[in-house]
Amino acid sequence: MKKPKIKAYYLTALITISFCAISYAQQGTVVINEDPNIDKLLEIKKDLNKDEKNSDKYKIQIYSGTLAQAESAKSKFDGSVGQWRSQLVFDSPNYKIQVGNFRSRLEADRALLDVQKKFSDAFIFKPKKEKE
Repeated sequence: MKKPKIKAYYLTALITISFCAISYAQQGTVVINEDPNIDKLLEIKKDLNKDEKNSDKYKIQIYSGTLAQAESAKSKFDGSVGQWRSQLVFDSPNYKIQVGNFRSRLEADRALLDVQKKFSDAFIFKPKKEKE
């Protein structure tokens, strides 16, 4: 009874080794045909994104007051919530901490829920466009 099992084992091993020796991976090359205008469009988009002051985006303001307290609020935000970029802005006579650069009101509302856990007075606003 042991001979049929041994024969089946050797036959299976022989077939497996033969299959592995015969089969091999094929090498291939990929050619990407890219429109040359894509690079131009990317450069234009980069230039537009640099000008954040004249955008239709939303921001969250977490603090308005003295410089010392504004810096304290900024470091508290960066240390606790900190998943959005915060910036210190001077708007006479107050220093303001503004957070994020959100594309839509919905995105800003979702972020505001997280921010208000630490900064209950935070609110959403849309920066005024500067006239050139």
